[in-house]
Order: sequence, then structure tokens, then C-alpha cells
Amino acid sequence: MLGGVDRRLDSDLEAVRARLGREPLADFDVAVRDAAGAPVVIRNAPFLRDGTPMPTRYWLIDPALVHAVSVLEADGGVRSAEQAIDPVVLATAHGEYAVARDAAIAPHHAGPRPSGGVGGTRVGVKCLHAHYAWYLAGGDDPVGEWVALRLESERA
Repeated sequence: MLGGVDRRLDSDLEAVRARLGREPLADFDVAVRDAAGAPVVIRNAPFLRDGTPMPTRYWLIDPALVHAVSVLEADGGVRSAEQAIDPVVLATAHGEYAVARDAAIAPHHAGPRPSGGVGGTRVGVKCLHAHYAWYLAGGDDPVGEWVALRLESERA
């Protein structure tokens, strides 16, 4: 695991398995927890256990939030977010995400590397879930903030 020794590692692994519906393919740590301590967002290692590059560093796994963001995407949220967010601001966020992810890669690493920014994309918006996960984990993500505002307005 990425986050060092944690007494919750075994229970986190069980919770993440249950929330994903499968075994996690990469090492991870829990980046965000809910009030009860359950994992909401995990931070993946930059590579799967088999060495395949993993561009999606932050993964939203809370079932209610995954559903809410899926509904937003199904209602045209990706296109709406792309229209609402300044492309220069979005490009800056993609760049910051990539720099932070790449900092977790050993300097001597030779071979394929993850590429792109949030969700592996270089331009625009690919996945609202990935943007929102990074935003919840403290990332300066304008799309994640856009998602948060939409979800808050739906709850109001």
C-alpha cells in the first residue's frame, strides 16, 4: 500500500473490494473517507501490479457518489462541464495532476509510463468521476468543483 503502515489496511482492502466489486488491480491508499471511516476515494499507484501504466490516480468508490456522478454524466455532464470550464484553466489542472502522479514514479523507471492528466486525458473532460475524485482528495480541479456544485444543488 502507498500510505505506509495503517491498522485499517485489511479492512480497507475488504471495503475497496466490496465497493469495486472486484480485486483492486493496483496498490492504493485511501485518500478520502466518509464520516464513518469508509473509503470514498482511493489513490492508485501509477502502475497496476502487472506494470501496466495507470493514468487514473484518484478513483471514486463511494456507491452513492458514483451513482450521482453517473446520473450527471448521463444527463450530458461531460459536455456541459467542457462548455463551462475555461480550457486554459482545465489544461493547467491536467498538467498539475500529471506532475503529481509522475512524482510518484521512481526516477530510474524505464518503460511505459502513465500519460495525460485527469483520467489519462490531455485535453477536455473524459470522466466526471475522476475529476470529482481528485477534487475531493484536495486537487485543484475546476471540473471536480463544477461537479460538487451540481451535486450540492441537487441535494438542496
